[in-house]
Amino acid sequence: MGSGGLVRLFGPEYEADPMRVFEELRAKHGAVAPVLLTGDLPAWLVLGYRENLDVLRTPGRFSHDSRLWHQLKEGKVPPDSPILPVIGWRPDCLSADGEEHRRLRDAIIESLGRFDRRGIRRYVTRFANQLIDDFAADGHAELLAQYAEQLPMFVLTQLFGMPEEAAPRMVEATTELVKGSEKAIASNEYIRDVLGELVAHKRAAPGADLASWLISHDAGLSDDEILNHLWLVLIAANENTTSLMASTLRMVLTDPRFRASLAGGYMTLPDAVEQVLWDKPPTIVLPARWATGDTELAGQSIKAGDMLLPGLAAGNVDSEIRPDLEVPMHGNGSHLSFGGGPHECPGREIARAIADTAVDTLLMRLPDLQLAVPESKLSWRTTTWIRYLRALPVKFEPRRPEPLTSAGPSQRPSPRPAAEGSVPQDMSTASASTAPVSESGARPSWWKSLKRWLRRR
Repeated sequence: MGSGGLVRLFGPEYEADPMRVFEELRAKHGAVAPVLLTGDLPAWLVLGYRENLDVLRTPGRFSHDSRLWHQLKEGKVPPDSPILPVIGWRPDCLSADGEEHRRLRDAIIESLGRFDRRGIRRYVTRFANQLIDDFAADGHAELLAQYAEQLPMFVLTQLFGMPEEAAPRMVEATTELVKGSEKAIASNEYIRDVLGELVAHKRAAPGADLASWLISHDAGLSDDEILNHLWLVLIAANENTTSLMASTLRMVLTDPRFRASLAGGYMTLPDAVEQVLWDKPPTIVLPARWATGDTELAGQSIKAGDMLLPGLAAGNVDSEIRPDLEVPMHGNGSHLSFGGGPHECPGREIARAIADTAVDTLLMRLPDLQLAVPESKLSWRTTTWIRYLRALPVKFEPRRPEPLTSAGPSQRPSPRPAAEGSVPQDMSTASASTAPVSESGARPSWWKSLKRWLRRR
């Protein structure tokens, strides 16, 4: 409990079982409950499904612009607050509404839309096999650290036009940032420094990647706007996809009905991913919205400048829309896990593609995969915003790594010819000046300098 008896969305009680905290708040306050964030900053947690949609779909009442926050205006938020990197205003589509939001969102939607989904899945398969090769001969692995936390960032760095060497350090930095740890501010500065270098490089040497497409988009984005949209995609996609992969793998390994359904063809992996998005959403609380004026929500008096937190996990289990939580939700995509309204996650299909391809590849390579510990020994890592497994130890029959081919798991796939002016179908197809490795085998100077920079950090 916090000051005035309010519940804190941080600390041991919340981290141990956030869903229990949500249900206790729902029982006491209804669909909207007063809570405290780190630093005992007040906010309203939205618990009801319909109330969440109301907040998410009406930016005229509930804006994503944190400059409206009266706590910030009154100087009550310290500049080193660990929640500021997550909720602070930035020149991106999340912080904007109206025409400015449409301009910025169109740029990110259209740029992400240029990626070929088959090309993304080839990337996922390539890096998945590469990671599996690292532990296949051992007969055991810790799938969170060795697989789920690594794979999304390897794919994202490729989509961004970055070298593979950047991925491990970026995994560490994004984890610290989202945890809101004492390293959050420094980690955020590091990520922004790397992305700033990327934007500068791509202005000079554009390629077939997200950074280059944002630069050339008709919206005329500034370097600061480009950097902040890359930051947004990187943080949201990496953390959410990591959690989604881990939760789907846990379900595969611990629920015999699920494994039997999957093996019998009654449930596809996309179905399984959808079920996880209902029951174990990667983002449990979404940062954040601010009331544009005095209003009322579910009987609570909301003042102008109050912070509202869409409780996605709580909304997904609201008894008004899910009276029986045991009923499967296959084929029902109306969950809140990707948000909703004009700010709904633009990369949701990419996240799904990475997650289901990664799980499918792992099960194909290691079909006898099983937990190495009792399910009761699994524990969860919880922050104000996200929740996923701390570790997922598994065992299996040792296997030799996959043999290398010209497009094998440890090599860059061969480029395919593309029509004049078209986007390559294979996402690794880029000019030698922008690919991580050129035809001569030499890396461009920017990649060398970034590698040296990463080593110094």
